[in-house]
Amino acid sequence: MRDFNKKLRVVLIDDNANHLRGIKELINIESSYDVVGTTTSANLGINLVKKYHPDIVLMDINMPEKDGLQTIEAIAKLGLSTKVIALSGYDDSDLIYRAMKLGARGYVLKTMASVKLINAIEEVASGKIYLPSVLTTRFFEYFQSTAIEETKAAEGENLLTSLTSRENEVLELLTEGINYKSIAGKLIISETTVKTHVNNIFQKLQVNDRTNAVLYALSHGFKTTKSAAMTTV
Repeated sequence: MRDFNKKLRVVLIDDNANHLRGIKELINIESSYDVVGTTTSANLGINLVKKYHPDIVLMDINMPEKDGLQTIEAIAKLGLSTKVIALSGYDDSDLIYRAMKLGARGYVLKTMASVKLINAIEEVASGKIYLPSVLTTRFFEYFQSTAIEETKAAEGENLLTSLTSRENEVLELLTEGINYKSIAGKLIISETTVKTHVNNIFQKLQVNDRTNAVLYALSHGFKTTKSAAMTTV
């Protein structure tokens, strides 16, 4: 139960410094919340959460060093009472689903009016889930269909075992939301080769697109291999 006599403590994490300043100024002007820390770094943001134990974290999904989804998961694993609201410029149902599944309690579009952002913070701080009305129906339709597909997949054979080590590396980067060009750079291969690996992954996992490949991997306990040495093709 929230103590309404206590100021809400907020941490802001956004790689866009201008947007970060804008949100901080908005909160200072439109509310009595206390912004205890801001940073453009996901890793530093996690440290701020450890230090200040804020009530709310506004977390940008699109971050360079560690993406917002990974950061949401890391904050959730700290076991604090901190609640995370994802900030994004994309009204993508899959992105919302993954953010909420990893621990976010709200999802706010960066294009929303300022009053909506303040309302989202208040709703989440009071223990509720916040989604803009424009996204709610679409999200729950996606959630229901995805849950059915995940159940079906869990009852069947785990097709991940058919992937090669290189395909596993590519799939790991796909689950992090990285585009094909960036994957090519990380693995030191051509973008064409990346697309070939992705097509092979689709065939082996019996899916038609990137979203379903990622959902299949996550629902079947896909393990990342960041510590493994990268090979070249």
